[in-house]
Amino acid sequence: MNKTALKEFLDDKVIRYNHPSFIATDPIQIPHRYFLKEDIEISAFLTATIAWGNRKMIINNAGRMMELLGNSPYDFVINHNEQQLEKLGSFVHRTFNGIDFAYFIKALQHIYTHHTSLEAVFSKYAEPDSLQNAIHHFKAVFFELQHPSRTQKHLSDPLKGSAAKRINMFLRWMVRKDTAGVDFGIWKTLSPSQLSCPLDVHSGNTARKLGLLNRKQNDAKALLELDTSLRKLDAGDPVKYDFALFGLGVFEKF
Repeated sequence: MNKTALKEFLDDKVIRYNHPSFIATDPIQIPHRYFLKEDIEISAFLTATIAWGNRKMIINNAGRMMELLGNSPYDFVINHNEQQLEKLGSFVHRTFNGIDFAYFIKALQHIYTHHTSLEAVFSKYAEPDSLQNAIHHFKAVFFELQHPSRTQKHLSDPLKGSAAKRINMFLRWMVRKDTAGVDFGIWKTLSPSQLSCPLDVHSGNTARKLGLLNRKQNDAKALLELDTSLRKLDAGDPVKYDFALFGLGVFEKF
């Protein structure tokens, strides 16, 4: 397909999958339970953190996380005590366990009390055309407190070669505002034009078949290549095509 035909093809797929019905099958359903901005972003951040593996398991375990937080994540983050943190010890999702969960709560409390908000940290370090440097600095802020060394692996760093799929997905949820009501768009200090596609096996393989990506590894270099291709299709909202690439790969076995 030439560029025009490819854009028309992908735009049609965006319309198909960037739809409210998408919510019911996706981990984004967890933050959609909430209305307070802080509840949305905390539940979204924690859900995105464990978003690898079977999608049903991700949704179930993210729901379990919210139950352990009393279904009031912001209140728990700000007001928890050590006894409440200990109750998180039973949680496990693959290699993310209760030790990691407890530190994530402490780190989030630290960010809200000493750095204003999650949005403020990302906005402080954002570049005009990318949030990958901001992700790197966010990780440094997140681990300012004394922490288990094992927990660092649960936040990726693009400057160390990672495609940072999960954190880029979280940022899509927070920054991108769509008319379908799937992505939240509650962070107003950042622009969808700065976002990067959450690159995973499905979106990567589909992108390669469509000629949007040549690099074989799903790493930071591949993400830059894919971002460049998607920005040529829509510079203002390049990550809307995540719906198309993911939908084609997962639902249509493209």
